[in-house]
Amino acid sequence: MSHFAEIKDGTVQRVVVAEQDFIDSGKIGDPSSWVQTSYNHNFRKQFAGVGYTYDGSNDVFIEPQPYASWTLDSNYDWQPPVEKPTGLHIWNEETQSWD
Repeated sequence: MSHFAEIKDGTVQRVVVAEQDFIDSGKIGDPSSWVQTSYNHNFRKQFAGVGYTYDGSNDVFIEPQPYASWTLDSNYDWQPPVEKPTGLHIWNEETQSWD
């Protein structure tokens, strides 16, 4: 069995476990709107989740932006405007700093 993400307007709507033949049958919608995803991150950057973006040009799933101030790097990971210090910290969007 494999995992497939249903994509609508570039956004993951749902993720199902199915065989490729079942996806191709059209029983759960247009087969062209389904993209295989890997729970162990073997391809397409990371496992798809509801609300993730699918970038078809680069063939990657991108998690939702965690904070408005964070930017997407060339590796398709969100980066804070200030590097995270070592240890346990939580991002404070209001102060743009780690608490």
